[in-house]
Amino acid sequence: MARPTPHSALRTPQLKRLVPLLLDWFAANARDLPWRRTRDPYAIWVSEIMLQQTQVKTVIPFWNRWMRELPTIEAAAKASPAKIHKLWEGLGYYTRVRNLQKAAKQIVNRRRDEFHESPSKNQIGDSQISSLQIQSKCRFPEDFDDVLALPGIGRYTAGAICSIAFNQPTPILDGNVIRVLTRIFGIAENPKEKETNARLWKLAEQLVSHASRITHHANNSRTRTRRKDEDDCCSHLNQSLMELGALVCTPRNPLCRICPVNKLCVAFRENRVEELPNLGKRETMTARRFVAFVAERNGKFLVRQRPAGVVNAHLWEFPNVETTNRKSDPELAAKYILGVAPSGIEPLATVKHSITRYRITLEGYRVSFGGTSSTSPHLIKTRLGTPGTRPSENIGVWKSPAQMQWLAFTAAHKKLASLAANRILSNR
Repeated sequence: MARPTPHSALRTPQLKRLVPLLLDWFAANARDLPWRRTRDPYAIWVSEIMLQQTQVKTVIPFWNRWMRELPTIEAAAKASPAKIHKLWEGLGYYTRVRNLQKAAKQIVNRRRDEFHESPSKNQIGDSQISSLQIQSKCRFPEDFDDVLALPGIGRYTAGAICSIAFNQPTPILDGNVIRVLTRIFGIAENPKEKETNARLWKLAEQLVSHASRITHHANNSRTRTRRKDEDDCCSHLNQSLMELGALVCTPRNPLCRICPVNKLCVAFRENRVEELPNLGKRETMTARRFVAFVAERNGKFLVRQRPAGVVNAHLWEFPNVETTNRKSDPELAAKYILGVAPSGIEPLATVKHSITRYRITLEGYRVSFGGTSSTSPHLIKTRLGTPGTRPSENIGVWKSPAQMQWLAFTAAHKKLASLAANRILSNR
């Protein structure tokens, strides 16, 4: 995919006024975020993947921990699946981290191939190889098309990485930017529609293209001063759009009175801020109900790992099943999922959360069995699936609370694990 070329959607006077206002506002108001203290494309890439559908305040501790544990592309490529999932535990949308590692492996393999194909490789001795390998550390690609071709990276993410890390004039368009642009330019059409979305990309492109041509501008009406960050104008322009949407031009109760571009904003001038962006009717939320069973034996709990190819693949959970009836009998569900009727069952906790368009209720039960044989892992077989489908048979494993701390659980099941572990400690 070729890098987009400029369009004439904006008049030059608009660009000359809008871009400097955004740059000056960002220079004075940008949050001090850890990934803004580096130009390392790997670190910026990790932050952009984590920030997809996740708030900044949530991402910061995850990003810090990831960079401590996996500070380079090579480290991310070599890490075990268990480690990357544990580092990602709680962020959700785990396909993101699997694609990130897949992309890291591609970059490492490409560098390895380049090394082996290098004519100079045969001219050096074994003693020199290690130093050469140190000097030839894997580098994140700089070309927009190469970045876009990596797994898990779309047009927005590629544009963000190339502009922020390399100061390239590549446009970006995420939810924050869409909100800012539709309000400033009074775009009433649904931004999800093809033509409107293309128009927004053109606007974003023109803004960053104009920023790339800035060498100096007036910070006040009397003195023309050279910007300290003039080499970062593309980076800062794109980040200013995202930051403005996050801090000022918010979805509800935007702070229009202090917005640096309110004099240029059509929505503010026409009192249409609350109407834009026009995202159409919200998708109806679908309720889903699951029941999970916490079986304990000698201080250990029965857990299972979800297989590849399903939602939350490779994560750990307690045996559970989805039910379609609110009044379904948990004892019958326990017998179905565990393969043996429990002698005792009691409520442990109810966990509610939302994922995309689903509102999920997970009811956790603590179950007990009459004899030691009934809790044998050879007798308890878990079924991954729902009634009416052909389930695959899986046998759970017994893990202590200390062992479970090293496993990556889904968010809801992690809460059950914490409650179950605390129950054991309180009974001692």
